Amino acid sequence: MTDNDLLTLAGDVLATALKTGATSADVMAADGRDTSISLRHGVIEKLEQAEAREVGVRVFVGQSSAIMSGSVLNKEALDRLVERALDMARLAPPDPFSGLADPSQLAKTYPKLDLASDEDIPPEELRARALAAEEAALAVPGVTRSNGAGASSYVGRSALVASNGFQRTSRRTSFGVSASVIAGEGTAMERDYDGHGAVYYSDVEPSEKIGRTAGERAIKRLNPRKLASQKVPVIFDRRAATSLIGHLIGGINGAAIARGTSFLKHDLGKALFGPQVTIIDDPLRPRGLASRSVDGEGLPVSRRALIDKGVLTNWILDLHAARQLKLEPTGQAARGLASNPSPSTSNVHMEPGSRTPEEIMKAAGKGFLVTEFIGSSINMVTGDYSRGASGFWFENGEIAFPVSEVTVAGNLRDMFANLEPATDLIFRSSVNAPSCFLGEMTLAGR
Repeated sequence: MTDNDLLTLAGDVLATALKTGATSADVMAADGRDTSISLRHGVIEKLEQAEAREVGVRVFVGQSSAIMSGSVLNKEALDRLVERALDMARLAPPDPFSGLADPSQLAKTYPKLDLASDEDIPPEELRARALAAEEAALAVPGVTRSNGAGASSYVGRSALVASNGFQRTSRRTSFGVSASVIAGEGTAMERDYDGHGAVYYSDVEPSEKIGRTAGERAIKRLNPRKLASQKVPVIFDRRAATSLIGHLIGGINGAAIARGTSFLKHDLGKALFGPQVTIIDDPLRPRGLASRSVDGEGLPVSRRALIDKGVLTNWILDLHAARQLKLEPTGQAARGLASNPSPSTSNVHMEPGSRTPEEIMKAAGKGFLVTEFIGSSINMVTGDYSRGASGFWFENGEIAFPVSEVTVAGNLRDMFANLEPATDLIFRSSVNAPSCFLGEMTLAGR
């Protein structure tokens, strides 16, 4: 469907909702094609191509609302969809904080962010990319078998039309390649992986590099040792460090703050980290995997520091949470076809520090470098933190041996306060961080 087709479809459903009893409403129409392939030892295990055209309608009857979606797009089916949504809204309790944006709050301009490629990648090309990644991984000496390789592509359009006057279409593409392999034999096997995604197919890293990295990572994990329980300096590598950003985002989500269920609920404007830490939410990054020129409620977006030189500057707010907290919305709402808007970030990264990971390890003397987590037990009300982990023991700034089956424990508040970012920031996904030194933490081992 074209942009005009989607706008017409959404506009017709909106008109029906207003005509049949909604006091206000918004409608999202989407059209997408998703192709994915996975293989193991050269044999295709899954090849899927799904095309979907759907409509999601959110209706308000006074301060009560309901949202429904459907994929049957003839007039009779869409009329029934609107009727069911209205019936549900009339039964729903009123919510004084619900409602569309005031027209004065809506975005007036839409930055061009280059979020859609015209590249048409056939399944045969995706298979070739996945196979090349797997072959490169299996070529690494010591890798014994494939745990699967894959490639994917997505092309989609959407339109959002609302009774407050907002209407906007967008188009987005994404492509990815990944590989996972096993090194060793019998009970001494270890697994690792690598992958990369991008808005443009031509920006995806070479399959050979992805496969080789996956294989080399798996080899390094062979013959791990267990550690005795102790308190030691801990570093999270880049992959593990992104989880810290996720915990921060969860802790400053406006919905959690409004419910009073976050351990950070009293910390707005306070220093959570040292002055060397700045964390940016940037929806305006060209070709960013999570970039957007407008938020899910039609509000303008902007690059903002969630943490500015250690200080917590903002909650992440949609309209609903902002009204609850009596604050201005921050233009950080995300919206799905069948889900209400909710507070959400876009491209988030932690800015790099001044010391390399090797310099940090050397200064720490000895300790544990975390490269992967297994499960978690994190209490977002108290900040208590406990996760199964694997990685490497280091001494004198160098890796000594691999480690498995340990638990890393502490409290997120202490971890944030002690955090030092390294210099090795690389942008590979929508959430990126350099390696992070976290001071001393408790390891529970053998």
